[in-house]
Amino acid sequence: MIDPASELDQVLDVAIADDQVAAIGRRLPRADAEVVINAEGCLVTPGLIDPHVHLREPGGEHKETLHTGSLAAVAGGFTTVCCMPNTTPALDAPDALTNVLDRAARTAVCRVFPVAAATKARRGDEITEIELLARHGAVGFSDDGDCIASAGMMARVLTTVQRTGLAFMQHCQEPTLTRGAAMHAGDVATRLGLGGWPRVAEEIIIERDLRLNASIACRYHVQHISSGGSVDLVRRARAAGQRITAEASPHHLLLTHDACDGYNTAAKVNPPLREASDVAALRQAVVDGVITILATDHAPHSQDEKALPFEEAPFGLVGLETAVALYAEALVHSGAITWPRLIALLTLEPARLCNLDAVGLGALAVGGPADVTILDPALRWTIAEHDLRGRSRNTPFLGRRTVGKPLITIVAGRLAHGADTDRIVRRRGAPTSRRHIAP
Repeated sequence: MIDPASELDQVLDVAIADDQVAAIGRRLPRADAEVVINAEGCLVTPGLIDPHVHLREPGGEHKETLHTGSLAAVAGGFTTVCCMPNTTPALDAPDALTNVLDRAARTAVCRVFPVAAATKARRGDEITEIELLARHGAVGFSDDGDCIASAGMMARVLTTVQRTGLAFMQHCQEPTLTRGAAMHAGDVATRLGLGGWPRVAEEIIIERDLRLNASIACRYHVQHISSGGSVDLVRRARAAGQRITAEASPHHLLLTHDACDGYNTAAKVNPPLREASDVAALRQAVVDGVITILATDHAPHSQDEKALPFEEAPFGLVGLETAVALYAEALVHSGAITWPRLIALLTLEPARLCNLDAVGLGALAVGGPADVTILDPALRWTIAEHDLRGRSRNTPFLGRRTVGKPLITIVAGRLAHGADTDRIVRRRGAPTSRRHIAP
């Protein structure tokens, strides 16, 4: 059992009653248990949390829904996801948040929390009712998919979000430097005749926002960091005491712009895959504690959309079902960090980012929520389409051989994934079927 919140790393039993952890200890009695799971050789961890996913509902249900996205989440070991506001309409008003929360409570099999838009319709020119949105369930603010380009508007947003105690999550992309760009500005883009996306487009926004925020002190979070230069900016800001965090996605820790060769739209992502030096810088930033959060940026698209010419195809890939194996490849099997640290980056740290630690998420503690992930760190498997439980299949990792996989996901005391595994050694009339989970 690994629980970074309590620094626990021991061979122990975990008992669950109703929706809470009832006991943690050695050789707990099991004679009266309705379900007994043999987790020998596995890691038992707090339910994983992804603070950056796109569930597409409302408006993009042909790509993903709250239900299908939650199926993808629990298949990947995630018990909680935070959905971005770039839906149609955007999550920019209290009724929009309420609608998502209500629909998730009826249809999702994991916990779903909304991140609200900071500007109306995410256009960057009119601030939303941020404090009201916070009271209606927002766990953070972002115009993800677009950057707030105006420095004046950005200052207003940071000032207002600071009063809520929540974090602003920035999509760092200076728009005038990326207009018409399809991939990283490098030799592959030149050879393919595609518009190049320079690193400075990301870095200049981070630097601007850090200067704006120096006197405001809002909690500021860099989404899907991709550039080694961005890492340097975050490193210096953290050393200076600024309230800044950053996240890395699996694809930016493993792939370079070479994956786009042959006009491979499955590898077309925003921000783009960059070069080996950037991958190395991101991994080192995780080692050094500069990047403290891992997030998939799960971005489903239909097969027809990804079949368009490279310049026209949408940015994004799906990542929930494959995240643990890919993070393990990049960070654990490479010797960069240990499994306990990886679990912290996927539980405790994202819980803190979204203030979910206040309700006990991201930890395994007696009396706390019974959200549990059981994963086999040594299981060898090849990523295939049948492993993808969401509505879309857009990923460049199909066919990749990996090691480590979540086997069982428990949400609020119920088996949300893995109910058919042979590791369930006893089942006696227990309510193990999936049910929908209210946050």
